[in-house]
Amino acid sequence: MTDTPNLNQLFGGLHRQLESELGIARETIDHSGTKGTVTEDRWIEMLRKHLPERYRVNRAFVIDSKDGASQQQDIVIHDRQYSPFVLNLGGALYVPAESVYAVLEVKQNLNAGHIEYAADKIASVRRLHRTSLPIKHAGGEYPAKPPHYILGGLVTLESDWSPPLGDAFRKALAVVPADGRLDMGCAVRHGVFSVKYSTNEPPAIAAEQSACSLALFLLRFIASLQTIATVPCIDVLAYAANIRSDCNG
Repeated sequence: MTDTPNLNQLFGGLHRQLESELGIARETIDHSGTKGTVTEDRWIEMLRKHLPERYRVNRAFVIDSKDGASQQQDIVIHDRQYSPFVLNLGGALYVPAESVYAVLEVKQNLNAGHIEYAADKIASVRRLHRTSLPIKHAGGEYPAKPPHYILGGLVTLESDWSPPLGDAFRKALAVVPADGRLDMGCAVRHGVFSVKYSTNEPPAIAAEQSACSLALFLLRFIASLQTIATVPCIDVLAYAANIRSDCNG
């Protein structure tokens, strides 16, 4: 009779699989754009397999009802059950801001420049306008849900710093503008981090070096998504108001 694998073995296998795939892509693909796309695809595939079915995982632009649009996001975690439309134009995906739970930037390395870059992209999503309508039910009406906080993060293969998650890393996180704050991240070969922000206080950064950093990141990410519950009820007519009768740009 064979032994049943324990959780450490199961998550360790997942960690080693993704680390191997990311490492192979980095070592064998010379073209930086192709390498970036392949790396993003590996992360997207992993999250699609392991996040609950209520979440969709895509590379996408985020749009709002006032003609606003974000930069293209490497990974958008968004709703489809309560968001009635997602536009797919020749492989370019556009999702409404109301549907977004989280955005993640994907890079090869964790460093100050990539933290700053990720923060700028995350901010381009958080600045978008979001609608929210009351929700009808059999007994009456639930009030409109205030738009939730959109989670932002950065995932990489490794860290450029030594130590990987030491003082230099913490200083880089501490100077990120408020609308681009990183809430969590993972350097697969080195560890995971999460950040809590308080008014008039330095950010509280929890960083942990681990041989199973991917497992820790995935479980903590799911827990953070659970705190958001459901997205607000989108006002689709607010989007319709910006469509002219001739439907030209």
